[in-house]
Amino acid sequence: MILFIDTTQGDNIIVAVKKNVRGQDEIAAQKKIKAKYAQAEKLLPMIDKMLAQNKLKIKDIKKIKVVNRGGSPDAAIRTSFTALRIGAVTANALGFALRVPVEGTINIKCREKLKNGLKKFNIVEPVYGKEPNITLPCG
Repeated sequence: MILFIDTTQGDNIIVAVKKNVRGQDEIAAQKKIKAKYAQAEKLLPMIDKMLAQNKLKIKDIKKIKVVNRGGSPDAAIRTSFTALRIGAVTANALGFALRVPVEGTINIKCREKLKNGLKKFNIVEPVYGKEPNITLPCG
C-alpha cells in the first residue's frame, strides 16, 4: 500500500492510499480537507481518520510518496513553503517510524511511476520553485 501526501494545494491537504488489487493499482481511499494555516495540526489526524474509515492499517503502508515541490498545475493555487515542509517532514517521520521508503513526486495528479526494489529509507527534501519570501511588510 502506498500513502500519498500533498500539502501544496493552497489551503487544502490531499491524502490518498493506493493498493494493489488483483494485480492492478487502485486508489483505495482519498481525502481532501481545507486546512488554511493548520496543515501541521490536521495532517496526521487526517491520515489516521482516512485509514480508519476505510479499515486500513498504517502498518500496511509499504511506501510513502509526498509532493515535494511547488508549482501546481492550477496557476491560481499558490504553494506555501511552510505547507510544503510540513508535508515533507511528516512523510519523512512516518517513513522513518514505519521503516518504509519515502519518495518525492511533483503532484498527486501526475501519473505515478512505481520503482521496484527500493528497500531502504531515504530523505525527501522540499524544493521551492521561487525566491524565498519569508518576511512580509507589516500593516
